[in-house]
Amino acid sequence: MVSPATGYRSRTRTTEGGIVEHRIRSLPIWQRRDFRFSLPVGLHAAAGRILDEVRPDVVHVQSHFPICRALIAAAYARGIFVVATNHFMPENLTHYLPLARDLVHDWAWRDAARVFAKANVVTAPTPYAAALAMVAGVPGPVLPISCGIDLTRFSTRGDAAGFRARHDLKDTPTIGYVGRLDAEKNLDVLVRAFAVVRRMTDSQLLLVGTGARERALRALAAELGVADDVRFAGFVPDDELPDAYAACTVFVNPGTAELQSLVTLEAMACGRPVVGANSAALPHLIVDGETGCLFPPGDVRALVRRLLSILDDPAHADALGRNARAVAEQHDESRTVAAFAQLYGIARVPAGPARQPGPVLLNGGDRNGHARGTGRADTGRRAA
Repeated sequence: MVSPATGYRSRTRTTEGGIVEHRIRSLPIWQRRDFRFSLPVGLHAAAGRILDEVRPDVVHVQSHFPICRALIAAAYARGIFVVATNHFMPENLTHYLPLARDLVHDWAWRDAARVFAKANVVTAPTPYAAALAMVAGVPGPVLPISCGIDLTRFSTRGDAAGFRARHDLKDTPTIGYVGRLDAEKNLDVLVRAFAVVRRMTDSQLLLVGTGARERALRALAAELGVADDVRFAGFVPDDELPDAYAACTVFVNPGTAELQSLVTLEAMACGRPVVGANSAALPHLIVDGETGCLFPPGDVRALVRRLLSILDDPAHADALGRNARAVAEQHDESRTVAAFAQLYGIARVPAGPARQPGPVLLNGGDRNGHARGTGRADTGRRAA
């Protein structure tokens, strides 16, 4: 595994699980110290050294950012088969720009397409994400393969009472959100909707996570008179996340820049009904009226109506939650692993005249973003 180091020093170590980590020196991003950035200087040489040492059959990258970009270039130069998965959406960055958002948006996609053009196969987590990448110029076909989820960990057995006790939550209907508290998540829409819901029914709002908008969201809750009923739980360890979902009566995602939304999928796996913005990839998970509800992005009144329809009808909420779990089961991580294992197997096909370019069929597939479609195999490069 190759990833940024937590300091300005590269190192290699083996974890307790036997995974060899190649950590490349990095710097924290200004105002976002939980994000690290590896300077491009020397990255290509470092990537080449790692590949020459490991001699992999396949290089699988998860973005086109500096480390992955260097690995793609180094693998391409050595004839190593490359699988690239795109989790990038410019909207997650352009929110923070005061000017020239459209220009940066278009440039960002052109840059991604140029880097991914050197990959043998490109994947994305949902059909929406795959189509978006191809429309933006990423060479296709881009294969939709779900990120997958551990259904044994995210289940309906979470300890809701224990989580409430640890985080000083009341035993009352709870509207929940898990994720970054950042601008592109549109959490001000959720807080405003909750302020209306709270006047109509006994409830509380649980926000799990940290981010740049936390102070502004606290101020908004105070301004709307609901600060006492909004709980900011902060960072929650991974092993406690199933309990956080269990403590929610309904899970809400008002974001409009989601390529899949693992937190929504996790909530569904825990049997929670979900309400989400009818935008980006969320409709691939949220089946309106079956697993939860969709609402027009930014429409506070519509969100209020959707929340009340669930909070005021526990039997309906339970039915939605059961259906949500059934959809989540289609995203079991074993299916994701099998799909990628099939792609990796292409790398072992001998290069040369006998190896003809053509479609690579991935078994299975459904409207929720599992592996389906074709991939390209470049016959002009050696598969290690």
